[in-house]
Amino acid sequence: MRTIFVMIKCQLGQAYDVAGELVDSIEQVPSVYSTSGDFDLLAQFHLDAEMDIGRFVNEQVHKVPGIIDTKTIICFNAFTKDAGIGDT
Repeated sequence: MRTIFVMIKCQLGQAYDVAGELVDSIEQVPSVYSTSGDFDLLAQFHLDAEMDIGRFVNEQVHKVPGIIDTKTIICFNAFTKDAGIGDT
């Protein structure tokens, strides 16, 4: 499984609607956060290893009404208290 984060810019006044639609319609999204700054939302997605990230973002995320721009961050490793740097 791979994790990506997508920073999302929404049409004015649409951030909560977009967040709700992402959570309700895309099964790969465990969480969506509202943010301040250049982007309105930060969405986390867990994708199968063989899934094409570009196709997923274009066909699943970009089709949500109210989204006007995105920036995708591809993650390599997660470091947590229960799985530190030396753990595999």
